Amino acid sequence: MNDRHSAAPGALDGIRVLDLSRFIAGPYCAMVLGDMGAEVLKIEKPGSGDPARGYQPQIGGRSAYSLMFNRNKKGVALDLRSEQGLATLRALIEKADVLVENFRPGTMEEMGLGWDAVHHLNPRLVMVRISGFGQDGPWAHLPAFDGIAQAMGGLMELNGPADGPPTVCGTYLCDYASGMYATMGTLAALRARDATGRGQVVDVALLDAASSFLMSALPEYHRLGHEMTRRGNRDRYSAPTNVYRARDGAWIYIVCGGADYFPRLLRAMGRPELQQDPRFATIQSRRDHWDDSEALVREWAATLDAENVVGLLREHDVPCGKVATIPEVANNPQLHHRGQIVRIDDPVCGEITMQGVTIRLSETPLTIRSPMPEVGQHTEEVLRAWLDTQPGETPVAQGVLA
Repeated sequence: MNDRHSAAPGALDGIRVLDLSRFIAGPYCAMVLGDMGAEVLKIEKPGSGDPARGYQPQIGGRSAYSLMFNRNKKGVALDLRSEQGLATLRALIEKADVLVENFRPGTMEEMGLGWDAVHHLNPRLVMVRISGFGQDGPWAHLPAFDGIAQAMGGLMELNGPADGPPTVCGTYLCDYASGMYATMGTLAALRARDATGRGQVVDVALLDAASSFLMSALPEYHRLGHEMTRRGNRDRYSAPTNVYRARDGAWIYIVCGGADYFPRLLRAMGRPELQQDPRFATIQSRRDHWDDSEALVREWAATLDAENVVGLLREHDVPCGKVATIPEVANNPQLHHRGQIVRIDDPVCGEITMQGVTIRLSETPLTIRSPMPEVGQHTEEVLRAWLDTQPGETPVAQGVLA
């Protein structure tokens, strides 16, 4: 790996994590814990492994989708439909600090590994449970994916053009958010365990994550009777904050949210006299004349290439940003400086570019130490280290190893 801090111990050095999860939210949570230094075992079905391994596009026989969420893990293959596999998992639970799962609620209980059972096996265990609707409530049993949470949680109602249909976000926002909330919950539960000696359940739901992003929609509805809805790229609270197209076809997002920004914008446009126009004199008057405010900027931006628009705005300290294409993001010098775009060596498909570690700690830095493992790649090694089996010795029960 190419991390400059790879030799430094992580904040979670010594913490052992069992990752039974699939797809995004659970694997992302476990990956971040791994980035923080925890030893993470990716427990998978022998042979096929996590279903996400089969997702397109494939790079050298590896799913690009799956590569993104499974670095810093060791691959362990267990058949959890067999008593032998379950017996081994129980033995691993006894040695673990954290268990991450995102099965439909009730699945772990059907396996005999609900909270009461795992807590009995290991009272210090933190059990992280990520699901569509949570572990309880009238909808807990329903299947869910990211888009369903966006739809039912109100995000699609807020996203898209004002005169168009509700629109799903272009990335799996609720999956990522649930993974992050689960990581925060895990860290809090580990801290509480330091004080009490007892683990607990971290219960995170995609629907809950979606509703947490609704800004002021709920109090506005309950107290003011306002129903927040989509507005395209127009800001809800200030004008002329929006996205504008430059002469060369590129788009620039310009923010004029404070009292100081609009006069600066006018100076950048060479139109300072418009500050005296009653339509543009205050934040409220610009909101009252939204179309006029935006037309002013739209007509100006259309006369210049994006580079010139951004240059003039930055010269006058107006917050702005060119809407970047993915190739532009991949070559963004600020992201490269911050270590947010990294290249790692994968033994199967060669060099892979991926996201870096988002959190920067000065004393115990997060690191990328290994790429996604093969299914079961470390099974024998892990069972020797965790369960004290010797080379050639059958661990726990016959037929456990993949």
